[in-house]
Amino acid sequence: MNYILFDGPFRNNLLPFTYIRPVADIRVGILTIREKWEAYLDSTTTTVTEDYLSEKYPMVEMEENIMINASYLPNFELVEMIKNLEKNQAIFKDEDIIAFYTNEAQEDIDFSTFEALEFNDDILRIVNTWDIFSKNGEAIQEDFNFITQNRKSKPIPSSNNVIAPENIFIEEGATLEFTSLNASNGPIYIGKNTEIMEGSLIRGPLALCEGAAIKLGAKIYGPTTIGPYSKVGGEVNNSVLFAFSNKGHDGFLGNSVIGEWCNLGADTNNSNLKNNYAEVRLWDYQTESFARTGLQFCGLMMGDHSKCGINTMFNTGTVVGVSSNIFGSGFPRNFVPSFSWGGHGGFTTYLTSKAFEVAKVVMARRQIEFSEQDAAILLHVFEETKKFRRE
Repeated sequence: MNYILFDGPFRNNLLPFTYIRPVADIRVGILTIREKWEAYLDSTTTTVTEDYLSEKYPMVEMEENIMINASYLPNFELVEMIKNLEKNQAIFKDEDIIAFYTNEAQEDIDFSTFEALEFNDDILRIVNTWDIFSKNGEAIQEDFNFITQNRKSKPIPSSNNVIAPENIFIEEGATLEFTSLNASNGPIYIGKNTEIMEGSLIRGPLALCEGAAIKLGAKIYGPTTIGPYSKVGGEVNNSVLFAFSNKGHDGFLGNSVIGEWCNLGADTNNSNLKNNYAEVRLWDYQTESFARTGLQFCGLMMGDHSKCGINTMFNTGTVVGVSSNIFGSGFPRNFVPSFSWGGHGGFTTYLTSKAFEVAKVVMARRQIEFSEQDAAILLHVFEETKKFRRE
């Protein structure tokens, strides 16, 4: 069977992270949503997404296909239902579509003509940006159970101080000595070729993905995910860093999501709790206003390729777009549009020519090419977000 992941109705709720990727390629837990589906289905997937992303993330349609809403995270019960879908059948959760069977000849989908199958069990779903960190603990646990099933961890080196070792899994090539690992509140997954440097204090749930590193004396509170080849130091609480991003120095990051290719300068700090303990509001790209999150703790949402200088301070509930560069004293405003250059004193437009120069250098350091597809996507984002920038 051919499986296709589609963005679904909440793609815009997940901006700025979906500016440069489909919903399926958001990381939550240990794996991206796509990686989860492909592992459960034992099959590759393709994507229905925005037109400007479709060259990099194409859809492959065959004679028979099953379309899956990528905002839902898989579990065994749901995957079993999906694998057994037949023609003109669709799976719903309440009023929302999860998956449906289609063939190449069907151009218009009318769900009123489908047999509706109801999925009644609990299931994780990523609908808003803050779901990425607020549901990360559950996602880490589910991924941990799936990835480690019927497998044996590499031994924990004896120099480490360990609580609940049965909840710790170490992959091939990981190095860790003289650390403190407390997995009593949730699992600790230490991926391939990772490093946890001496003196680090880790409390699970934690996902340290392939090639990532935790630097000397770091303090990590779960649930936290450190994406592939990212580096983290200082104090981190309940945050998700996507791949190839760095918070390499002291400073606090809490209840936050950081996209790919970001860098937080030394002693960058974010607030995750308002002084009056009020509900946090976050910038909503659809309404172009600040929206309720229902959360008391909510920190920084930073889009891909954005950077900040040393001693940067972010207020509670700050959203930074794609390819922004923030520096200087004082707090920048709570919404920093994509391709912004500046800080508390004001912003100018970060020219794409300059932003692309930086992206090429940063990516080349990791032996990854900044491609024409990448440039075209960022150019589209630059044009789409013009209305948010003030000169």
